[in-house]
Amino acid sequence: WPAEVEAMLYAHPDIQEACVIATRDPYRGETVKAVIVLKPAAQGNAKPEDITEWARQKMAAFKVPRVVEFVDSLPKTATGKVFWRQLQESEFARTAK
Repeated sequence: WPAEVEAMLYAHPDIQEACVIATRDPYRGETVKAVIVLKPAAQGNAKPEDITEWARQKMAAFKVPRVVEFVDSLPKTATGKVFWRQLQESEFARTAK
């Protein structure tokens, strides 16, 4: 279902690119995190809570990103696809106990 969440996020008017990964959560074990590149016009204006609120209106509660991080760019593979595994590994390394 991460692909479903990403597809929905791409429908948001401020989102240029998105990748959905898991992040550690003390209550649930893991939760949904969206790593997002904003469109130039939205940079500095959009807030993570705006994205979360919008997502709550569009998708099932368990799919809504609980964490939203804005980045300048997403890592890509040699074929130009988003390198989600690199994001996932970085996230788990960053949140390791």
